[in-house]
Amino acid sequence: MSPGAHLLEVSNLKVSFQTEEGVVRAVDGVSFALEQGEVVAIVGESGSGKSVTAMTLLGLTRSPNASFEGSAQLEGKELITASEEQLREIRGGEIAMIFQDPMSSLDPVYRIGSQIVEQIVAHDFQVSKSEAMERAIALMDRVGIPRARERVRSYPHEFSGGMRQRVMIAMALSCSPKVLIADEPTTALDVTIQAQILDELRTLRKETDAGIILVTHDLGVVADIADRIVVMYAGRVVEQGTLDEIFYNPQHPYTWGLLGSITRVDRDTTGLLPSIPGTPPSLVSPPAGCHFRPRCPHAFDRCTDVPALEAHLPETPQHVDRCWLSAMQKRDLRQVGDRIGLAADEPVIA
Repeated sequence: MSPGAHLLEVSNLKVSFQTEEGVVRAVDGVSFALEQGEVVAIVGESGSGKSVTAMTLLGLTRSPNASFEGSAQLEGKELITASEEQLREIRGGEIAMIFQDPMSSLDPVYRIGSQIVEQIVAHDFQVSKSEAMERAIALMDRVGIPRARERVRSYPHEFSGGMRQRVMIAMALSCSPKVLIADEPTTALDVTIQAQILDELRTLRKETDAGIILVTHDLGVVADIADRIVVMYAGRVVEQGTLDEIFYNPQHPYTWGLLGSITRVDRDTTGLLPSIPGTPPSLVSPPAGCHFRPRCPHAFDRCTDVPALEAHLPETPQHVDRCWLSAMQKRDLRQVGDRIGLAADEPVIA
């Protein structure tokens, strides 16, 4: 990797799908970069384009009805226009992915060890199957699976949800990838197992210096591990900055709504949990201008134009957002009582 270059750089990525209802613009001009040893979290509601963005990097959204624009480069190698043969070498070898549902990601009729071995021998032709099996056992032991030498012969249904997720992490680590994509890795796991999975990701970053893209809607998980945050809404990036910038000085009303919806142990929990009014828009016919406009209590006439994703705070030039409100207005409007959030209970636009 040349000096000053990013490990992974995504520039103006657009992904559309042709459907019977029309063209779904699932990803609309997304740009971000990932450095070695960095954790970048992509957050947003379901349908915001988080997973489509991540899966497109591996060519997993390619289909006859899909179209792509923009660029995604891994150490200078273009991923969007890469051939299937090139992508087969990159998948698992240079970019690995932990999928949201490990049960549907693991083949139910093959033993756990055989599935890890299959990936190892597919990318390392110098390794025999017996050597690959020893590596699989070592990986399972590394991610905290007890009695790994025995459990390597188990089937996926014999593992709990947390253990299956550990298997997915072991499989992702099997070829020492440069980039690890974790798509909702803690979904449907209890908080104790969530903490263990996050510890595994932290250990991975420390030991391998791999860059991690964490796709999630759980801001509690983000606060625990992320270095930078990309906030997506309706296919677009609406804010991007460091962990501290997003949590302590958020600039976009959608981010305020996300932060305001978090349960806090130091606050009164007897009332209703604050929520963002309305529902996400259809990506077939999204609203004109700012996509968040119909749900934003602070929308005004200018919001019918699309705001650029740019910095508005001179002291933090890497902190960018997509909102027409001034920095002073944002500072005043985001404060709702003693918390950050959205003030109105109902959207101002029908």
